[in-house]
Amino acid sequence: MPLEVYDYRTDLRNLVITPEIRSRFMRLEAGAVARRHSHDLGHEVFVVLEGRAEFEIDGERAVLGPGQMCFALAGQLHQIRVVGDGPMSMYLSVTPHLEPTHTFWDERGNKLPPRYGNSTSSERAARPGPPDPPEALADRHVAAAKTLAEVAEANAAAQEGAAAAFKRAVAGGDRAEAKAAVDAMWDQMYRTYRSFQALEAVWNELAPRAPE
Repeated sequence: MPLEVYDYRTDLRNLVITPEIRSRFMRLEAGAVARRHSHDLGHEVFVVLEGRAEFEIDGERAVLGPGQMCFALAGQLHQIRVVGDGPMSMYLSVTPHLEPTHTFWDERGNKLPPRYGNSTSSERAARPGPPDPPEALADRHVAAAKTLAEVAEANAAAQEGAAAAFKRAVAGGDRAEAKAAVDAMWDQMYRTYRSFQALEAVWNELAPRAPE
């Protein structure tokens, strides 16, 4: 993947879209108020680059200016309001980026039905060629889920065996064997997480194909 350099004054769009993170530059005009929402799984980081904005997160408010950052944890309701006479530009990232990325609520505090794909609709529309058939995506999703289940079962067995070896090594004062046991744990953890990432990737393609 080539090194790319982005500029917040011109690249007002999603910059990175993966199951692990979605990041972008955003500009809001004077007086703009973003719709209050939360994220079921994602933590969101905000860094103000230009202008000023009031951030409301879980009922608490603070006004941020250039060079200042705040974040909203998964499940925390948050909203942004531009203050002052000029626009506000910021960098934001949401991690993980797993559909539905935004959760909206009604005026009574009731969770609204999930909506998928809103944050990446422009990128999907700009892709060349026809999209994959939804039936094929559903088949790929099921296959990825089954693979994850198999890898997770292997992970549980590997963790049990490596944990037993780790405890024996610690009891015997064998630092090298203890390190080798933890390395074995990590190897299987890595395989399991990579399998989960594959499931996330196809899910993020499938979910936006759901009827509105």
